[in-house]
Amino acid sequence: MNKRQETPGDQQEEMPFLQHLVELRDRLLRVVLAVLVVFLCLFPFANDLYHILAEPLLRHMPAGTSMIATEVASPFLTPFKLSLVLAVFLAVPFILHQIWAFVAPGLYQHEKRLAMPLLAASVLLFYLGMVFAYFVVFPLVFGFFISVTPEGVAVMTDIARYLDFVLKLFFAFGLAFEVPIIAVAMVWSGISTPESLAQKRPYIIVGTFAFGMLLTPPDVISQTLLAVPMWLLFELGLWFSRHFVARRAPAAGTDDEGDDEFDQAQRQEADLGGSKKDGKDGD
Repeated sequence: MNKRQETPGDQQEEMPFLQHLVELRDRLLRVVLAVLVVFLCLFPFANDLYHILAEPLLRHMPAGTSMIATEVASPFLTPFKLSLVLAVFLAVPFILHQIWAFVAPGLYQHEKRLAMPLLAASVLLFYLGMVFAYFVVFPLVFGFFISVTPEGVAVMTDIARYLDFVLKLFFAFGLAFEVPIIAVAMVWSGISTPESLAQKRPYIIVGTFAFGMLLTPPDVISQTLLAVPMWLLFELGLWFSRHFVARRAPAAGTDDEGDDEFDQAQRQEADLGGSKKDGKDGD
């Protein structure tokens, strides 16, 4: 009979994909649960956390002035939003760990050895960018804004608008501090070389200022405070890339070995298919 019958092996071919979906669902649920647990721990201290966040502005505000809430629900929703965003930021290492555990089985051994340090460094640099924004950028920016306030104008910032402002700066500086990781990843993947990146330095410097203009408020101080660290971090990433490329030969050899094994498996599969065909012709 020419009718093909279903075998247990046919069902097993679909199992890996279903298992991946189940594993992805489980890891997403773990991420949501982790963020929820951190949020529940932070929310009782939401007002204190907001006071800490607003301290760089309150320090420079004139005596007798204070922040205001222009919306009815702002006194509750603004600290709530801060607690939720902070819970996500604090859960980033756990979130990245879940992503790593999901994709790691599909990577070569040398890729795992490189990806893990890059992943840890990206988390650390993102946090360093936020710390730099809070302790260096905020005092300078807010001090400048208060100092140029026209006479007769009372500075009373809305709490919701202030939160949106600082979250934007946190994200911008956290993202800007990822420049070394991007440079190393480009060299590792073969997209570029350290020499090529060094030749594009003038364009990258201009790009950092353009990036700072788009992601920061429309003032020269915050734009410069974002662009200059990005340029210095680019130079740091370029330095690491040169040292990484010098030690890249063993990793490239590992790729060749993996390709040879894949080609050998394809040849064996072709030979097996040819043998089956010859057997059917003989029958």
